[in-house]
Amino acid sequence: MSTLTATATATRPAAQAAALAPAARPLPALAAVYRAQLARAKVARIPLMFVATFQSVGILVMMRGVVAAGDNASARAVVSGSSVLVVAFVALNLLAQYFGRLRATGGLDHYATLPVPAASVVLGAAAAFASFTLPGALVTAAAGALLFKLSLVHLWVLLAVVPLSGAALSGLGAACGLLAPKQEIATMLGQLGMSAALLLGVLPAAHLPGPVQWLRDLLPSTYGVNAFALTFAARPDWPAVGGDLAVCAAVGVISLAVATWAYRRATTR
Repeated sequence: MSTLTATATATRPAAQAAALAPAARPLPALAAVYRAQLARAKVARIPLMFVATFQSVGILVMMRGVVAAGDNASARAVVSGSSVLVVAFVALNLLAQYFGRLRATGGLDHYATLPVPAASVVLGAAAAFASFTLPGALVTAAAGALLFKLSLVHLWVLLAVVPLSGAALSGLGAACGLLAPKQEIATMLGQLGMSAALLLGVLPAAHLPGPVQWLRDLLPSTYGVNAFALTFAARPDWPAVGGDLAVCAAVGVISLAVATWAYRRATTR
């Protein structure tokens, strides 16, 4: 009896030592993942900003040849859509490629071994990628407003449009990368998503056929585009702006939740 007691006493500390550490709290874990992702992306920050901004400004110049300048619905749609396209390039396209590469190369196993909530990993990576988009979106919006002779007064609305659109598109991009069976398919999905943001977001909605307009309503970033386009009017309809931003925020919550589920699914299989 005494031998059994001594054995149990000796093995109890070992069992306690083998216990896993408690999981990190969501907010500190989110901050840690965000800082780590931001530090990794610093090297590529200038090329990312340049490519995304150059692409969107080039689309503005091209559309200027077919859309008249002045305070009209088409000009507002082109400028707002091109500005949000900067977000789509980084948050949707590049994030889909990033998570697709992580899954293909086993990089997700590193995060799976850490006591970090799945939501913190997805949100931290999404926030780090989206952080690079605000300067490019502001430059694109200012260039577009000058090119199409629109007001520069309400460009500050991008401070709400970019993070909300970025959240919605980041969740969608992360889900594409995590659910795609192959890295090449994740890259293709990211490219298709950015093409959809280009065609459905930049082109004036009134010029699109009915079925295509329904597809446009399904794209999360179009609500950010609509909200920003309304602010170029002489008297913006602020309740409508707030409504579009609210829809964009709701879609962002849903898409990030789907991305979190996709992350758990990818790391437990």
